[in-house]
Amino acid sequence: MARFMDIHTGMKGITQEKLQEEHRKDLALEKTEGVHFIQAWADPTSGRVFCLSEGPNRDAIRRVHQHAGHPADEIYEVPVEVK
Repeated sequence: MARFMDIHTGMKGITQEKLQEEHRKDLALEKTEGVHFIQAWADPTSGRVFCLSEGPNRDAIRRVHQHAGHPADEIYEVPVEVK
């Protein structure tokens, strides 16, 4: 499966608890599209949230986020990785 990083905006002031709640919504729906949400990060000051996921394509990631009620503003496939 391909890996994707997506960006959400407009979440100024998001807390760790709210981020966890939104992430759980994705996890509850991920199997409907054959994706897996790995991790999420947030910057409460800018209102940006970043999600790392795996899935068959960008549209599958987009659909899960839309159904969860927090559509992604941008989604990037990230095929190159270093550790």
